[in-house]
Amino acid sequence: MDDAERSQAPPESCVDWRGRPCRPRHGGMRAAAFVLVFQASQTMALAAVGSNLITFVFGELHFPLPQAANVVTNFVGTVFILSPLGGFLSDSYAGCLRTLLAFAAVELAGLVLLAVQAHLPQLRSAPCNMLTMEGSCERAGGTRAAVFFVALYLVALGAGCVMPNMTAYGGDQFAAGEKGAKRLSTYFNLSYLGYCVAEVAALTAVVWAQTRFGMAVGFGLAAAALGAGLLALASGAAVYRNKPPRGSVIFTPIARVFVAAFSKRKQICPSGSSNPAHTAAGDAAAVVDGGDFRHANKFRFLDKACIRDAADTVPESEWRLCTAGEVRQTKTLLAVLPIVACTVVTNTVLAQLQTFSVQQGSAMDTRLAPSSFRIPPASLQAIPYAMLLALVPAYELLLVPLARRLTGARAGIAPLQRIGVGLCLVALSMASAAAVERRRRDAAVPASGGRRQQQLSVLWLVPQFFVFGLSELFTNVGLMEFFYEQASSTAGTAAHMQAFFMAFFYCSFSFGFYLSSVLVSLVNRATAGGGRPGWLGDNDLNKDRLDLFYWVLAALSVLNFFCYLLCARWYNSGAAGSGPDGAAPGGEVASEEEDDGKGLI
Repeated sequence: MDDAERSQAPPESCVDWRGRPCRPRHGGMRAAAFVLVFQASQTMALAAVGSNLITFVFGELHFPLPQAANVVTNFVGTVFILSPLGGFLSDSYAGCLRTLLAFAAVELAGLVLLAVQAHLPQLRSAPCNMLTMEGSCERAGGTRAAVFFVALYLVALGAGCVMPNMTAYGGDQFAAGEKGAKRLSTYFNLSYLGYCVAEVAALTAVVWAQTRFGMAVGFGLAAAALGAGLLALASGAAVYRNKPPRGSVIFTPIARVFVAAFSKRKQICPSGSSNPAHTAAGDAAAVVDGGDFRHANKFRFLDKACIRDAADTVPESEWRLCTAGEVRQTKTLLAVLPIVACTVVTNTVLAQLQTFSVQQGSAMDTRLAPSSFRIPPASLQAIPYAMLLALVPAYELLLVPLARRLTGARAGIAPLQRIGVGLCLVALSMASAAAVERRRRDAAVPASGGRRQQQLSVLWLVPQFFVFGLSELFTNVGLMEFFYEQASSTAGTAAHMQAFFMAFFYCSFSFGFYLSSVLVSLVNRATAGGGRPGWLGDNDLNKDRLDLFYWVLAALSVLNFFCYLLCARWYNSGAAGSGPDGAAPGGEVASEEEDDGKGLI
């Protein structure tokens, strides 16, 4: 069965864990509850590791601060970039449940190994103060480094392959129909709520335990949380609805479109009344857009994948003649890529909040006056998620209705406008971070002859996290709605396209964290000279110029915002079905009424 036939075929029946057809007792909210528990546990475990990892790498393995930051950003980037692998394995071979169980076990093994390393002195570097360099501040190497990186990337592999399947598997528990759709909406709301609660719990309670009792306790709690979630997931196996693997319905059709378009690159796209197939199905431009396809006049070279070679007397293979849906799908993906690329810088800023901002807080007064309680600096990362618990309902119940009245649009604010607001706020977050860091540094490092001022309170870091939380709300909500609209515009492939766009979403996180590592190295190299290290080349933030690095990121965010405006304008440009390309003397457009079951663009 080719992909065109598969997209039109009825959905495959769901089966239970033994491969037998599902019964009414399978699925529903009862089954989804097990998945929700697992999702919250996995989110909590991963957040507990990533949020305070720089403290372990810097303080106990004695990596220099810039290298420690890069270790964290590379780890998080790897987690997200592996998400397409998890989705592919689940859809094509193993199914969601087996993929979740297998890779959650891999992630658990990595967490246990991290906890063992943090507990055993022989697997850590000798104690020393990295700020004053008192003691044996030798960077971990050899067996110690090998154990650490094996453990860390076991966590990355497991988490990366689990993430794209958790929410999707919960959604699989609900049957089609109006009743199922209502319950599915409730499930997604609970899923997002559980995600925020798990993040807040990890960034407060678990981080506090790490700070008070050591990283071994923190990693152990993360492993215990994931282990409990894994048990919950496995215990619900008897009541789950499982969709059998269905093979690749994204990568292969896209590859076929490019291969077919390249093989017919010398053809001319037919259009207008001169098209021999005009009476059967309309001209090329009209068929590309189906009356309203936004990207009909973009990437016109791909239209050639649907041209039938008039010289061929036998049906052409699917690698030389593609369907309308396949070309529309490919064009949609290509048109979305610039929009997704503009969100990478946002995630580069997020990387700073998980690395340098944590160290920034460590150099400030963490006491919560008038009490003696000290705020763990890593817990400041909980601010955006705590905000989202309150802002998401307010956003939906207050802001969107107000925007509807002002704009007259059904959605209130268009998805691309929401993303733009979020990208603008990112620059403000970095500007706030730079201003606070300059003030903190001036207080800690007085001018010549001056007196050292009182240590700045860690609460000065709240604005940069607060503004970033607003930015994340607008950007992420806008992206989700934008992806849904794009998937819905490609008839017959919406469910698969949504999953694929989620992989894009995670890859944006990945590239953002990788870009952070590159920027740190480039800035250090560019600003070093005269026997002095670069802006981030010292282990002491009082000697580094983190404020200048933050201003670089703020400027980069502003530049990225204007690039986004151009990309959004290009995306919205071009009415569907405009302008003919001229007649094709040597070919005709494949018609769905003709053999091979091929459709028109």
